[in-house]
Amino acid sequence: MNPLKIVIGASLALHSLWLAAEPLDALEFRNLGPTRGGRVTAVGGTVAEQGTFYLGASGGGVWKSTDYGTTWNNVSDGFFASPSIGAIAVSQNDSNILFVGTGSEGLRSNVIPGKGVYKSVDGGRNWMHVGLEKTAHIGAVEIDPRNNNTVWVAAVGNAFAPNEERGVYKTTDGGRNWERVLHVSDRVGFADVELLPGSPDVVFATAWRAERKPWTIISGGEQEEGGLYKSDDGGASWRRVDKGLPQGLIGRMDLAVSPDDSRIVYVLVEAPDDEGGLYRSEDQGESFTQVSSKSTLRARPFYFGRVEANPHNADEVHVMSVRHSRSRDGGNTWELLPTPHGDNHDLWFNPEEPGLFIQANDGGANVTHNDGASWSTQFNQPTVEVYQVEVDDQYPYWLYAGQQDNGSTIAVPSSSPYSVQNSVAWLIETGGCETGPAVPKPGNHNIVYANCKGRFGVFDKRTGTERSYYVGAANMYGHNPKDLRYRFQRVSPIHVSPHDPDTVYHASQFVHRTRDDGVTWETISPDLTAFEADKQVISGSPITRDITGEEFYSTIYSLRESALEPGLIWVGANDGPVHVTRDNGDSWQDVTPRNLPSGGRIDSVEPSPHDPAVAYITSLRYQLGDPKPYIYRTDDFGKSWTLLSDGNGIPADHPVRVVRADPLRPGLLYAGTELGLFVSFDDGGSWQSFQQNLPITPITDIKLHRGDLVLSTMGRGFWVLDQVSVLSQQPLPQADDTPVLFASQETVRYRQNMRGYDPEAIPQFPEPSAIIDYQLPEGYSGAVQLEIVAADGTVVNAFRSEDASEEAVVEDSMALNETRVLDTADLTVNPGLNRFHWDMRHRGAWHADKDKRFRGGPMARPGNYTLRLHAGDEVLEQPLTLVVDPRVLEQGVTPEHIDAQVALQLRIVELQSEARRLTDELETEREDLDADTARAEQIDAALAELTMAEGTYMQPMLVDQIGYLGYMLRGADQEPGADALERFEELAEQLEQVRTKVQS
Repeated sequence: MNPLKIVIGASLALHSLWLAAEPLDALEFRNLGPTRGGRVTAVGGTVAEQGTFYLGASGGGVWKSTDYGTTWNNVSDGFFASPSIGAIAVSQNDSNILFVGTGSEGLRSNVIPGKGVYKSVDGGRNWMHVGLEKTAHIGAVEIDPRNNNTVWVAAVGNAFAPNEERGVYKTTDGGRNWERVLHVSDRVGFADVELLPGSPDVVFATAWRAERKPWTIISGGEQEEGGLYKSDDGGASWRRVDKGLPQGLIGRMDLAVSPDDSRIVYVLVEAPDDEGGLYRSEDQGESFTQVSSKSTLRARPFYFGRVEANPHNADEVHVMSVRHSRSRDGGNTWELLPTPHGDNHDLWFNPEEPGLFIQANDGGANVTHNDGASWSTQFNQPTVEVYQVEVDDQYPYWLYAGQQDNGSTIAVPSSSPYSVQNSVAWLIETGGCETGPAVPKPGNHNIVYANCKGRFGVFDKRTGTERSYYVGAANMYGHNPKDLRYRFQRVSPIHVSPHDPDTVYHASQFVHRTRDDGVTWETISPDLTAFEADKQVISGSPITRDITGEEFYSTIYSLRESALEPGLIWVGANDGPVHVTRDNGDSWQDVTPRNLPSGGRIDSVEPSPHDPAVAYITSLRYQLGDPKPYIYRTDDFGKSWTLLSDGNGIPADHPVRVVRADPLRPGLLYAGTELGLFVSFDDGGSWQSFQQNLPITPITDIKLHRGDLVLSTMGRGFWVLDQVSVLSQQPLPQADDTPVLFASQETVRYRQNMRGYDPEAIPQFPEPSAIIDYQLPEGYSGAVQLEIVAADGTVVNAFRSEDASEEAVVEDSMALNETRVLDTADLTVNPGLNRFHWDMRHRGAWHADKDKRFRGGPMARPGNYTLRLHAGDEVLEQPLTLVVDPRVLEQGVTPEHIDAQVALQLRIVELQSEARRLTDELETEREDLDADTARAEQIDAALAELTMAEGTYMQPMLVDQIGYLGYMLRGADQEPGADALERFEELAEQLEQVRTKVQS
């Protein structure tokens, strides 16, 4: 077969979405995790650094561990244009050199296309793109052990459409140029490439016809569409090897060789019936003998199917499938190797350390030192794939979703709700299963409506039990969808009416409604799908049948009722149609946009929160080979539609999954795409990247809740941008000529409940604060100052930017009849939006150490405050309201109790300041006195009453006792106890006595 020479440029321009719009840089998302592993499809390591390993997630990028999997850190963010990883190759003689092929070859229906090959020469700290951008999905990358510049790539190609870039590629100059050395057709790619140990010019490659449709999986074909190829001259020429291998239909194949015995070559083959299984060659791949047709080795070969041989023993062979299987006798007999999670994908052995290897599965990556007897944890990898997000009405609120390949749906809090010793404890189960959704009931968050592949359940968090009310009560697995009474997608919508929390919608090809938590259902629509006959087929061809509901094509995928008009319901199907009812389901209209290409999945419908005639939809068509973004808006209940995504800011290769409308500002829209987040301020007329600090990963769902922007992602868990409601105010997004102080939303006085919490860790729960946003024009120079003023005019606290003049600082000003301290804080002076987090505290007590002065005062009372911003000649004011944590009110604590508490705390602050100032004055005076004077003795006696002597477990004296009383009142909102009030009076009297004695 003649090789086709092609040269591919080694650079890839970063997409504009990687660069946040400058005026909005101050807005950053928090990653809520959870820190539980998601699907990992590639792993690697190097003997040059024994404890260093890499994992490649299906939607979470590349992560590195240097401590045998104890901790993981992402190394691909900011460099990779796709988060989907197909293969990782690490040099065995230089640990700094890595090549990564993007685009997982585990071809699920939601598989994320890659963007080619990346290279690092510094152990993953930096990366360069080295071509093959259009290969889409890469099955294997191999580095020649003799020369790190010689690299091989097996390109599966586009999972959803024919493409010419399928084939085997080779570079001899480190990726600057690539030669396609093996090619079959635009429908046949290559799943694997292996170099023979000791003779790397001998190369094996496996061809694979692979293509996904939304309604089926095509894996395999005739002999000329697959099979094993061998080259003896480094890819200059190839010949097909089939002796002993299946002679009919042939599907995915994977190879394994071991340096222990280079004569032995294993190949795992997808083929019909008992022809499929593991084959072994003992003559360097010239002929093969089947050694096992065991069914557990060849389950779902489009998704699994890695085989690896132990480098220390060629007769030990491992197969990655639903279970991890191991044979110690060349494949004749098998045992199951227990792993932390099922659905296994990849394996890398350390060739110099027996028993040390890393294994990948749908729950993450795990390292073993002892041949699989025990493993490192998977609860240290925030790579969770979540299908959607819902929120409840708790304080703080929680986020709910279906997590890929998890036993149930999950929920995590938006902030620390109570004290735990490990934040993993906040990951809870909420019924259903991996696909979700999980929808908490408004008014009763303990009840969660959950889904598992079309099976409706009512989960009670108090008991951990789930009542099941499946519509139709029939098992769908294994059916041709045309024969089913009800067709449910794996991800079947559940929606609670915004007008009645007891009205719940669920959808198959019909819309179903219950008003008694699923005990009884009524069907309120006809079939609202296209239901094309040629799409109703047994999924999986031509070899392996696979029917799990994922390929049921003609089902309802999205459903929402208008919050403005009861009975106005919008519905989108996964095969294209859009319908609406305005009479609660009595009649339905097909309102599919006329110019929308047919067949795409209506991933989201979004009724406008401002006008009942307005709605938005998205159509996801990349699974039909069309990666373009499709967002439409109707202004007349679906009679006509406007395309909002035609070259106006969202790149042409960014399929859109979800669009949501801001509830406060008409025309403010958020769009979640396969490769990031976008925002529009003009109702979709134009879009700009809103990526901020988000990683590149699919945004699967968006919610706007209590002023926050809440996201779910397919590979990096949940994210929250606090108080995004600032974008609903003018003059954003463009800075005006004058500074602007924005109104702050009502802020709940939460207290931090995580002892010793690291704010940089995941989940990220920062200290509770009131968020204050202000906008500065381009070219602004000078300082800014901020005061928080109570209703009675008292300055509660005040702050200044770092470049404010020292003359701006006023301490204990009798002339102003107030105490005002401008504290240098994180007040920035950047053009555009600036964000400051006030910790909701008064200034603290005076301290001799300037770095500790006025820190840690009591929390401000609930109530109304005024924000006063000094920016140049401008003095701007906006209101701010602090409200009691509703859980505190439920405990019986009243606002009056909190007022009394804060009043006492402020008296303690002043008392502590007085005691510290007196101590500082006496210490300063004492330094100038001889030891044997009467005044020196008088000061020493006073200081002995004020300060604790040095030593171990010495007696706390007055200054520390005052601090102790303050500490007593810091932990919770409460009514001050009688002892606290009495103790304050005692301490105040003691201080006065000391002052009187020392001043007499």
